[in-house]
Amino acid sequence: MNSYSNNDMENVSTGYTKKNMPKRYGLLWEDKQELVVELCKEKLPVLVEDRAKEIKNPDNSEVNIMIEGDNYHALSILNYTHKGKIDVIYIDPPYNTGNKNWKYNNDYVDKEDAFRHSKWLSMMDKRLKLAKPLLREDGVLVCAIDENELWHLGSLLEEIFFDREIHLVTIVHNPRGVQGKNFSYVNEFAFFVIPKGIKVIGPRKLDEEDVYWSNLRNWGGESDRSDAKNCFYPIMVRGTEIIGFGDVPEENFHPGSQVENNGDYKLVWPIDVNGNEKKWRYARQSVESIQALLRIRKSTNGRIEIEIGKPYGTVKTVWQNPKYDAAEYGTKLVHELVPNSNFDFPKSVYNVYDCITPIVSSRKEATILDFFAGSGTTGHAVFMINKEDGGSRKVILCTNNENGIAEEICYPRIKAVIYGNEKYREITGYSTNLKYFKTDFVDSIPTDLNKKNLVDRSTEMLCLKEQCFDLIKEGLNFKIFSGPSDKYLGIIYDEDGIESFKSEVVKTNKKFSVYVFSLDEGVKEDEFEEISHLVDLKPIPASILNVYKRIFK
Repeated sequence: MNSYSNNDMENVSTGYTKKNMPKRYGLLWEDKQELVVELCKEKLPVLVEDRAKEIKNPDNSEVNIMIEGDNYHALSILNYTHKGKIDVIYIDPPYNTGNKNWKYNNDYVDKEDAFRHSKWLSMMDKRLKLAKPLLREDGVLVCAIDENELWHLGSLLEEIFFDREIHLVTIVHNPRGVQGKNFSYVNEFAFFVIPKGIKVIGPRKLDEEDVYWSNLRNWGGESDRSDAKNCFYPIMVRGTEIIGFGDVPEENFHPGSQVENNGDYKLVWPIDVNGNEKKWRYARQSVESIQALLRIRKSTNGRIEIEIGKPYGTVKTVWQNPKYDAAEYGTKLVHELVPNSNFDFPKSVYNVYDCITPIVSSRKEATILDFFAGSGTTGHAVFMINKEDGGSRKVILCTNNENGIAEEICYPRIKAVIYGNEKYREITGYSTNLKYFKTDFVDSIPTDLNKKNLVDRSTEMLCLKEQCFDLIKEGLNFKIFSGPSDKYLGIIYDEDGIESFKSEVVKTNKKFSVYVFSLDEGVKEDEFEEISHLVDLKPIPASILNVYKRIFK
């Protein structure tokens, strides 16, 4: 059941007053016009690449994306390029605290604004509705929020994502607390919106103090050497490191002690304190598979115990750890990576890391979207995950450039994370690529001239859709791009370019996704008959316009 809100005048959108307001389920608010939305009735968003900001690394093929512009326009474009392709959407929208830190229609919204909740809900409603179609069937939305809009956002999510499960996690992110009238707030929240009936939240790496460690040596019933001969063998230890495992000895061999010296390392046998020969819990043929879960515990009597721990567990709904401190691992970190930057309350990178990791730990090629990218914490967290497990996950970051946030904070931070920082060496330095785009517009009136203009301005959108960014051939009225895994993209801007383009396809002899300019919704397939086995034809701008018609209706 959704919550019902009728605070002040915000819910009097139909002429009802508090006294005669009919009972209903759901969230009711005064929908407020938004200039960036109204603009799309006259203009259609496109992308323009800022090549000066491109980061290229030949050792890596994945391409991360940053889009500078209002996220409503960026999401509109992504509805064409990435529908059903996003594994995780992580967002940290502006908190509607009543302080002058959030704008609506270019004006700050303060606590005296009678419609501040309605404005915030109107803003979120439009963007969440654009975001939903981007998720894969097994995709997950994570939305950070504080107490000011917690209940409103929860109800809004229930309305939009009625076909999914919604879970709430509490995260202690400010242990010093923010003093309110009655309480000192130390925590915020994260909604996890997940598919119903599908396991999508994997195990979470536990903090050291939460890991349960137990002896690898068996005890109790059926724990003797004779109960499982393949479980009696030495573990090779050098210092505090397990360096290998010895062979199972002959039955008539008996070690002289629990720990034996063997050159520069020691052999540790499963022998208890009474000198009884026991067995390890894992057979010799399988113990290597759990080596990463083992640790050494030395005792004062010269014994060395081998312990096994399970560092992963089910994600709990309350998170408390110093690493979530937004001042220490948010503000200080951003200031180190981008000196003289000015950004209020960036998230701890470990906060975002722990939100995303359980979802993508088994998805090494996942795509993660953040359309409130701010200082770029989500991009940083994704690169950390890739650095740890060798994954090739990609990130799409969308943010406006208000107060220089895109160009002076988010982009420099991502650049610093890629190139590495000496102070934060462990969580920076990752070989990857970045494309930087800005939103722009073309006239929406459906004239032939405007349709042609949209096609001419659609190159970056098509490259993004097909993940083909390397221009390998530019001819008269056509371009050819390549991408990873032998992908090819052809764009024909005018029918005069068809014959020349066909010749290039024959030379290449590769499969192409081909976008052909057409004033209607069809392509003259007979013109491509001789290469039909090599091309997947799609008309433009019809395919783009149909998406925009659905969004901007």
